[in-house]
Amino acid sequence: MAPNAPRIVALLSGPDQKGLVSKVSSWIFENGGNIIHADQHHDPEAGVFFQRVEWAVEGERTAEEDAKAFYAFGDSIGMKTHVAISGCNPKVALMVSKADHCFHDLILRWKAGDFPCEIALIISNHETLKEASENYGIPFAYIPVARETKSEAEAQQLALLKQNNIELVIMARYMQVLSPIFLDTIGKPVINIHHSFLPAFAGAKPYHQAHKRGVKLIGATAHYATADLDQGPIIHQAVANITHRNTVRDLIRKGRDMEKLTLATAVSRHLENRILVYENKTVVFD
Repeated sequence: MAPNAPRIVALLSGPDQKGLVSKVSSWIFENGGNIIHADQHHDPEAGVFFQRVEWAVEGERTAEEDAKAFYAFGDSIGMKTHVAISGCNPKVALMVSKADHCFHDLILRWKAGDFPCEIALIISNHETLKEASENYGIPFAYIPVARETKSEAEAQQLALLKQNNIELVIMARYMQVLSPIFLDTIGKPVINIHHSFLPAFAGAKPYHQAHKRGVKLIGATAHYATADLDQGPIIHQAVANITHRNTVRDLIRKGRDMEKLTLATAVSRHLENRILVYENKTVVFD
């Protein structure tokens, strides 16, 4: 394998049928590709096949030509197909409010080279993190949101996202509910971190809810945002043990650590094209 050969990652899903793995691997071989990694999953109840395959492009075509050809091949075998080319780092926007733990964690991981993307924009309904954003060298947009001006604020946000060619939005503790109109209009994935082990304790102040209930586990959930509040496809979750000795403050402190790691894991898996969504669930490949 050529050391600098471009790579392609393809995600496929569709009705299960005989010979799918063979058909995919044969197409890659016949078009000069060298498979680096392949994984698949079969949902026997739904009768759906899922596959993630990564290969080095070593044929006569460019990676872009190979990707276009693979889309056509996917259609020919009845598979819904998504193809990504390595090195094409998408532009990402963070939406934040006042809490800064996920904000700093994501940016520092990105600057350390953990995320194959470009964090190109910060949008906030508060000015709390403006100076920190500027210190990181990332453009910051302050757009206040009130109940009576929510639609106008979202229109400004959508315009900024479009102007900056944003491919992924991350709600890094953005304490506003995005409207169905916003989510329908953006047409791009939105990842949210919820400070609870969903579906338990959805909505506001989940740690207070958990403490009042006397639970022995608390959690954090990263999911794709949908029009149904806190009901989108779950990407990653984490839990921590607690006891009767833990206060609400203890739960919040432990929760912040989980939120950072859970959100970072979800973002990484999305950017590495490891997630397939179906029926409000996800298949997340290792």
